[in-house]
Amino acid sequence: MDATTFATMAEIRLPSLPTLQAAVEFWWTAIPRRSGQARAACVMEPLWRPLRQRCKKSLAARGGRSWTQVVGCGAGKSTAISAKTNLSVRASYRGGRVRLLLNTITPTRESSIDVKPFSVRLNLNGDLDFFLGSKTGRRRLERSLSEKTSVKDVIESCGVPHPEVDVILVNGMPVDFDYGIMSDSEIELYPPGIEHPHFKEKRLQITTIGRFVADGHLGRLTRNLRLLGFDVAYDSQAQDRQLLAVMERENRALLTRDRRLLMHAIVKTGYYPRSQNADEKTIEIIRRFDLLGLIAPFTRCLRCNATLRCVAKADIMEKLEPLTKIYYERFRRCTGCRQIYWAGSHFTKLQRRLEQIRTNFGS
Repeated sequence: MDATTFATMAEIRLPSLPTLQAAVEFWWTAIPRRSGQARAACVMEPLWRPLRQRCKKSLAARGGRSWTQVVGCGAGKSTAISAKTNLSVRASYRGGRVRLLLNTITPTRESSIDVKPFSVRLNLNGDLDFFLGSKTGRRRLERSLSEKTSVKDVIESCGVPHPEVDVILVNGMPVDFDYGIMSDSEIELYPPGIEHPHFKEKRLQITTIGRFVADGHLGRLTRNLRLLGFDVAYDSQAQDRQLLAVMERENRALLTRDRRLLMHAIVKTGYYPRSQNADEKTIEIIRRFDLLGLIAPFTRCLRCNATLRCVAKADIMEKLEPLTKIYYERFRRCTGCRQIYWAGSHFTKLQRRLEQIRTNFGS
């Protein structure tokens, strides 16, 4: 397939910027600002030096309903595309995203890149076939491609989020997610926990991490993990962008059953709980992140996630109910919300749940 590069002019309006006038070529793009206007120029590097680092994987083309990444900007990478990918393009930068709707497309020159159609065959090991659907029974897939594509994009086109893949072998060679595929290839995928000779040197995922951020649908899992002493940020009303911001800023692993969210490019470490049962999900997390030796029960507030500290009964006497004052002597107080804990009837229930989790894990 002969690839062609294009140029076009488009004008859009942004809330944060005045009129944006842009010329786009499917090789490079830059968005320098001058006197309230921004101009995208298809050159080998941004025309305006201060903006060189702001341009990253910034151009995508739309064919049908889905967006396809077609060019990398700033990092010196580019991908040729065909003339049929001509509905629209969008450019993104650190300050936000803009969409450039193409009314006309003008071929400017022929590319020297000639990419012939090719096939990739994927073999999913461990429990990665979960993402293909429980009724498929498939572990091998084949995809036909017509342009150079990162192995990450190939994997996720099959429905497997990249944080679920620990080792990738392309034609027997270990690679990372940025590896580009442009010819017939055999791809082996391994999840964390599967023994393999390349695991020690070429693992892509963090094995042990004790800090998490959970999406709004994992409230019971969050409570269980906090009961075991793990730091889990949780807000039932948090939007996707907020979850990603907390994950990135605080170096947390993302726990979610939103497959598309887990596929986000900035997610480094994460997990998609398979079970619908909160206790079974907890066991999954302990296994995935090797947390058994890090369990510290009743050391973290179940309500706000802050740590608990022992507190003298005399210091909190006025906050206790009459019977609590009589029957209990040992107390802990949350360093965040100041909630007071003691070994009451609720404590017995929590202990029972903890023992069930430990027993199931041991089995």
